Amino acid sequence: MYGKDLRLRRLFWGDRRLFAVPLDHSVSMGPIDGLESTANAARELQAAGADLLIVTKGAAREVAPLVAPPTLLGIHVSASTNLGGTGHRKVKVGTAAEAVGLGADLLSVQVNFGVPEEPEMLRELGEAVDECRSLGLPLLCMAYVKKPGPPSADELRHAARASADLGADIVKSTYPGSVSEFRSLVERTPVPVLIGGGVRIEDDEAFLTLVRESLDAGGAGICIGRNLFQRRPIGAFARRVAAVVHGTP
Repeated sequence: MYGKDLRLRRLFWGDRRLFAVPLDHSVSMGPIDGLESTANAARELQAAGADLLIVTKGAAREVAPLVAPPTLLGIHVSASTNLGGTGHRKVKVGTAAEAVGLGADLLSVQVNFGVPEEPEMLRELGEAVDECRSLGLPLLCMAYVKKPGPPSADELRHAARASADLGADIVKSTYPGSVSEFRSLVERTPVPVLIGGGVRIEDDEAFLTLVRESLDAGGAGICIGRNLFQRRPIGAFARRVAAVVHGTP
């Protein structure tokens, strides 16, 4: 377990919260605004203070050469596309061993709770946990609830806790709408919880307020993509986010 402990300390050194940015959206959504070039987005986010960049194993070929300390690299191995009719069914398309070979500090998988394919994704989460344990690699589970309508706070707590109980070392969750509800989720999840951004929030101050509230509620940091890389210029706003997450003026 020394390897995993060491890598987790790199992610959360001291009392520092984690500023993670997933850049895997081009598989499910195509080369959307902000991800015309994953390498360009990664370069700007790293310069702005992002701690962890999470990319697909294919995108690692252009991003890994750019990554320099103290920035860390995560590899996301869950995939589906919006071209088919089963976009909520994430399929495991890589292994922890592949991720280590690509230089990863973390493996990322996604589970969509509340859909008919949930059991298959839970099985693949378990497989990924076993792979990571043998290699000393931390695992992040992006835990989403995809039932019709907005997920309830109880459903989000359930998904986060289930992910941790199945072996995830870090859980990404959706903000339940209030500091008290997110604090309840964090307190009931025995591993660090990162907040996700979800759909684009147009108002900059409203987005920064969401980040502050999640941290005030005990969140371990953020794991936010579109709300960062779809703003222009990427770096300017990302620096403001980094200052909030890292507690710098």
